[in-house]
Parts: sequence; C-alpha cells; structure tokens
Amino acid sequence: MKPYLTLTLLALTTVTYAQTKPVKVEVKQTNGRYELLRGGQPYFIKGAGGGQFPERVKAYGGNSIRTWTTQGGEQVLAEANKNGLTVMMGLDVVRERHGFDYNDSTAVAEQLQRLRADVMKYKDDPALLFWGIGNELNLEYKNPKVWDAVQQIAQMIHEVDPNHPTSTVLAGLNQAEVDYIKARCPAVDILSINTYAGLAAIPQQVRTTGWTGPYVVAEWGPTGHWESPVTPWKASVEETSSQKAAVYKSRYEASVAKDKTQCLGTYVFLWGQKQERTPTWYGLFTEDGKESEVVDVMQYLWSGKWPKNRAPHLDSFRLDGKLATDSVYLEPNRSYTALVTVKDPNKDPLTYRWELLPESTDLKSGGDRESRPAAIPDLIPANAKNQTTLKAPAQEGAYRLFIYAYDGHDNVATANIPFYVKGK
Repeated sequence: MKPYLTLTLLALTTVTYAQTKPVKVEVKQTNGRYELLRGGQPYFIKGAGGGQFPERVKAYGGNSIRTWTTQGGEQVLAEANKNGLTVMMGLDVVRERHGFDYNDSTAVAEQLQRLRADVMKYKDDPALLFWGIGNELNLEYKNPKVWDAVQQIAQMIHEVDPNHPTSTVLAGLNQAEVDYIKARCPAVDILSINTYAGLAAIPQQVRTTGWTGPYVVAEWGPTGHWESPVTPWKASVEETSSQKAAVYKSRYEASVAKDKTQCLGTYVFLWGQKQERTPTWYGLFTEDGKESEVVDVMQYLWSGKWPKNRAPHLDSFRLDGKLATDSVYLEPNRSYTALVTVKDPNKDPLTYRWELLPESTDLKSGGDRESRPAAIPDLIPANAKNQTTLKAPAQEGAYRLFIYAYDGHDNVATANIPFYVKGK
C-alpha cells in the first residue's frame, strides 16, 4: 500500500529547513544476530506508518515513523525531532504499474538524479533512520530491470550518505523477488516487507526464501481487503475494530516478538486515516481523530502497559439479525433492525453515530488514492442509540451500514455490514 496522505497527515506550516549533524545508523551482526545501532546504541524499531499524531507515537511507547515519499519531508523530520522520533524516509521510485518503463535508460537516469537531490537534502537530519527505496515495486510488475534501478539508487546513497542504511520495500515476500534482490541489489542493506494477514508467517518465510540478512516489516495491520471474506456481490467483509485489535496483538506476538535474529522492528499501518475500500479499514484512527481499540494494543505492544482509559469493545453487530459475513440482502424501502453491542472497559457512557454509504466503486490497488463515497441521509433516525432501524434504500445495489461508538474520551469502536438491496 502507498498512502496518498503524507502531506495531509500533518497540519503543515512553513518550515525553515537547516541541515544539522547526522546521527550514525548502521546494521551490525553479532553472533548471528542482526541489530540496528543508532549513535552506537541498539535501536529496535517500534514504528508507525504515517506522520499524523507524532506526539501520540512517542507518548504510547513508539520511536519511529515511516513515510512513502520525501514530499513534506521538512515537516515530518521537524516533528520527529520535536517528539524524539526517527524516520524511515521513503524515496518515491515510480512503479511500472503507473506507466514507468525501466527499459528507458534516460527516464531511469533522470529518476536517479531526482532522488539524489532528495537524499542530499535530508541526509544530515538527526531524525533520519534509514532510506526506503520505493514501495511495492514488485506489485503488478513484469520488468526485473527495476531491481537494477534500485541497486543504482542504493549505490548512490552509499556514495553520498555514509550514515544511513538502505532498504527496499516489497509487497509480501516471494521467492522470485528475494532472488532478484540478492543477485542484483547487493547495496540494499535491509529488506523491508509489507504484510497483513500473513504477519505471523514472515519469520519462517524469510528463512524459507533464503534471505539471511536483516529485515523490517514496513507495513502490517488488519486482514487486508484482498484476504477477507467476500460477499456474492464482491464486497470484502471488514473486521470490526475489536476483531482488528485481537489480530494485531496475536500476529505481532507470534512474529516480531519471536524473531530475535533478523527482525529489526516494524511499522504499524496506518497511524492516521484513509479511504481504502472503506473509511475505517486501515486507519487506527477515525476521520475525526478518535482512537480505536487497536491504538490501545499498540501502546501495550510498544510499552508493556495498557492505557488507563481503554477504547470501547464491540461484541457484536447485526442487521436484520445477520452478521456481516452472512450475505445480507434487503428489500427496497423496507425497515430493518440494526443492533450493536458495545461494552466500555471503564464503564464510560457511550454515544453512537450511524452512517449509510453506497459500496465504494473507486477501487484501486497498492493503496493508491480512492475517493470516499457520499453518505446517504435520512434513512436512519436522528440520535439513534445502539439499536435503531434502517430503511433500505429504494435503489437496488450494494451498500454498507457503519456504526461508531464513542466513549467521550476520544476513543471509538467501529464496524460495518455490507448489504445488497434487491427487489423480490
């Protein structure tokens, strides 16, 4: 995934950017174990993908943030320095699926020079941790010459920046790409991997594919929309915020916590919010900045301590007595009962917000920008509580019913049910 929101994640202000003294970062291997050293001290990455709320990353026990581009890099680095964080700085290498031709030597050379300027601009910032050369260049690609370009970029970085390691980020972990990178990219110091439902299997996959060097999990999160159950009308079923919290915790503890030899850390996805299939699928926060139960889990995983005030826990959500996985069909203009059961660990009083959206049709791959569907008004009573009625839309088609349960302390539980309106 490539979030489009690097700029919008931060309330950008005018920044006067001044080069400062870099902090030396290096990968060391001792007794068969890889370790990242920053300023000579061991540094295990407890990272967040996305630059929104950097102060919360720090407060909850995290230590690093990831970007996918250098756009807005001055502000990202300034916020990182302010909050005692580091940055995996993304270099935006153009993907073949976006029309780039890696047989075009002139275009490849121009890209190298563009990225060299980026490296020169940011290489001495003390918050810089390492460089991420491209994101998911293996997604929907055919030309292996992209790895030659990655090698040239990594070599360039080593020539001009002796203080920071290089990495390239794969979508998943496949034998072919590992073989290409081992053969063609010796200047790449760290392999970075984006994975979702497969997180727990990554340590074994790393070894099975023969990658013997260090790695970082550069994106991990909920079960991806491509990995989830699908309705007969091709709508992917999203986990509830509480189901996500459970899988974030279990998958992290089964993978990163157990790999003490090659894993240098992870970046959880997404420390912010974005529209991808739905407005709630990948963000740990809602559009209004409220924290889901997954944020509680990250605080625990990073710091070993749960927050004093916990997010609401969603036990069940039903529409017409059916769950999201039950392939819900409704008749047009008929009213149906919707019921959500939410418990608050601190017994805070809950308020509810219901929203009806048409199923998104602006579907992209690799996290490319998608537009949010416009809400459909007037089919749910105002000020509805945990139980309400939904009047099914008159027009046949695919929809989703969303529920947000707030505890009054900036925490929220979320869920949605896809349904299809079909006449008799």
